[in-house]
Amino acid sequence: MVNLGPKAPPQRRGSLCYIPPAIHERIEHYEKLFGVSTEQLKKITEHFVAELDKGLSKEGGSIPMNVAWVLDYPTGKETGKYLALDMGGTNLRVAEIILNGDRTFDVVQSKYHMPANTKTSSAENLWGYVADCVGKFIDQYHEGATDQLMMCFTFSYPCTQESIGHGVLQRWTKGFDIDGVEGHDVVPMLQSALDERKIPVKCAALINDTTGTLVASNYVDPRTKMGCIFGTGCNAAYYDVVKNIPKLEGLVPDDISPDSWCAINCEYGAFDNEHVSLPRTKFDDHLDKHSPRPNQQSFEKMIAGYTLGEILRLVLLDEFEGGNIFEGQDISKLQQPYVLDAAFLSKIETDPWENLMDTEALFSEELGIETNESERAMVHRLCELIGTRAARLSMCGVAAMAKKMNMESAHAGADGSVFNKYPYFKQRAARALADIFDWGDMPAEDHPIKVVAAEDGSGVGAGVIAALTKKRYESHKSIGIKGSNLDFSK
Repeated sequence: MVNLGPKAPPQRRGSLCYIPPAIHERIEHYEKLFGVSTEQLKKITEHFVAELDKGLSKEGGSIPMNVAWVLDYPTGKETGKYLALDMGGTNLRVAEIILNGDRTFDVVQSKYHMPANTKTSSAENLWGYVADCVGKFIDQYHEGATDQLMMCFTFSYPCTQESIGHGVLQRWTKGFDIDGVEGHDVVPMLQSALDERKIPVKCAALINDTTGTLVASNYVDPRTKMGCIFGTGCNAAYYDVVKNIPKLEGLVPDDISPDSWCAINCEYGAFDNEHVSLPRTKFDDHLDKHSPRPNQQSFEKMIAGYTLGEILRLVLLDEFEGGNIFEGQDISKLQQPYVLDAAFLSKIETDPWENLMDTEALFSEELGIETNESERAMVHRLCELIGTRAARLSMCGVAAMAKKMNMESAHAGADGSVFNKYPYFKQRAARALADIFDWGDMPAEDHPIKVVAAEDGSGVGAGVIAALTKKRYESHKSIGIKGSNLDFSK
């Protein structure tokens, strides 16, 4: 019997629903199609471990395994005030992180809207606007300041880094399209705009939000050895040892010990781009084929929030075309790609009524489709199956990092909309880890490896990384490969 994880709690009220044999047969078909057995989880995890290693090799692999150049674990004794800048697709956030030296912190922050025209204007306008926002924050909270503040820049766009203080943009995402930035280091561009405005801030570090999640969570809870994002997309970071990263051979300065820890931003949404391990369905194949980048981000497309609704939509269309559901209905809205999102599935999974009245209203109001009870029962089970598959596959990456680093016990700090909001994700994830590691029916709170809520990576994590970078600078230690370190003398 395939372990599908926990079903929704039996709290619904109303009349019992009769499910015709034909619909029941279709439900059983999808239980087999979307179910992920313990044996499958273990095989996927072992392949995942091999792919993580491959990504660290000189030849590389599908998983980029980007060296993030955070070369120390936090001690928890870090103190001081540091700025954190987070540049998202819609907003900018500037925060001051006050580290208290006892694994606690305080945060003061402001948000600034990113004007749509700025995202398609010029590099000068973009960095000027960002610098102006930092300046406004300094004026508000540090009026008259002359001492230079250290800042960490959370720039969650694909970058190549040779040090913690550099980041060459590979390509714009999130609606940005600005000439003269791709292929260039974004740190000196921002620093130049800050200097022109005489803003006393040094951009000391550039990070991805996943690396920040790892560091922030470890700062607060030293048991945290992994940082994960389960949201619109997926990603993870962990610490590896410099001497175990073959692609750094010959590039590391002498003052970085081979035994030093180094954060790795996995970017493991690209796992199994070769399509040899994951239990793909024809719906996954269709989604991938019609995506902007076919044969890329294969793992992400099966587990991330932005695809869960699309997978459900494709299944429902297939069932309609097979004459099994929605007979005689106008499905024109359902034919629109990505009309369904993860929140749609969440609402169905948490429908409290036995006859799924909330689901009935959801289909009627949002899709113009009138449903009967058996159709709603099928849709509800499909949401459970798609959501459970995502949670179970998600844990293969967590288990792979733990196995790779021989972790006997650890916390994985997790953030993202799917982790925080999707119903039963946490319970299903815990069950998957228990299956992979043969923990049996051990209570989830006793699991040696647990996925827990993360601290704010782009805020607190950025502040801690700024502190770690400052410490290395003051100790005259390198922060990247030979010849790539920042000049802090200016």
